Amino acid sequence: MELGKRYTRQFFDGEHDVIWQKMTDEMRATMGGKPALGDFQQRVAAGAGAEVRVIRQTVREQPDASTYHRYSLFDKSPVPVLIAWSFDARGRITGFQIRPEPQPAATPHLDYQTKAHLRLPFEGEWFVFWGGRTIEQNYHAAVPDQRFAYDFIVARDGVSHRGDGTRESDYFCWGKPVLSPATATVVTVERLLADNPPGIMDAANPAGNHLILDLGNGEYALLAHLKANSISVEAGDEVEQGQPLGECGNSGNTSEPHLHFHLQDGPEFGEGTGLPVYFHDYTADGEYVSRGEPVQGQTIAPRQGSQTPTR
Repeated sequence: MELGKRYTRQFFDGEHDVIWQKMTDEMRATMGGKPALGDFQQRVAAGAGAEVRVIRQTVREQPDASTYHRYSLFDKSPVPVLIAWSFDARGRITGFQIRPEPQPAATPHLDYQTKAHLRLPFEGEWFVFWGGRTIEQNYHAAVPDQRFAYDFIVARDGVSHRGDGTRESDYFCWGKPVLSPATATVVTVERLLADNPPGIMDAANPAGNHLILDLGNGEYALLAHLKANSISVEAGDEVEQGQPLGECGNSGNTSEPHLHFHLQDGPEFGEGTGLPVYFHDYTADGEYVSRGEPVQGQTIAPRQGSQTPTR
């Protein structure tokens, strides 16, 4: 909280040298040079004006990192403005943005009940990095087809990797089996994209190596960012619930290894509308859930020894 407040004040006061020194090398490369901070300040002033009142401030803690969110009124902006700073475990700046407060995508499916009987698409304990229905819980919620999406990682003792996290294999979820959440037909397979070194993102191939499954009843599941050449099924295959499909990787538009999962009402990635995801027979922070929607910050796992029906 204090870092976020301090850097916000320094940014608007023009103390950009101080901020630049606290940025990681990757963040500096993203910015493209220290003068970009001054240019950004000028754009904010021209578009939004001056900050006149802070509405609320929050800090999101997550394995290896934290994010400060500040929602404020500006004198030229008709809507609240979000100021966000992201920090690594050493307090270095890994992200910074100022933009109109994002809103969840409009959807007709808030009360939708998932028809497929879904199990979690993995074994063992995983952490819900992004998940939930609000923007603060889940930045995907601003995107129509990912309105109810999830990002899952494996965390141990509050971190997602061993060592310095510079190699894919440092991450606890790397190479773990990804399972079919239900009996389904494979619609799309992409398996040949290379995995990225952590911190390097492939924006041209946002889903990376991925699968789209037809669950029936107009429901389609996307499992994304899989490990290169790990997918073991082909388009047109029928798969059983719990069947291994591939391995967790770091391909596509991702900063570290994780599994992205969402449901939508069409078979094409980037099109259609997201659908709520209700999983069955799992534990959340050690408590049994017969059917529910995991949310950000929970540690979840399939209930040991459970049997779930097929479609």
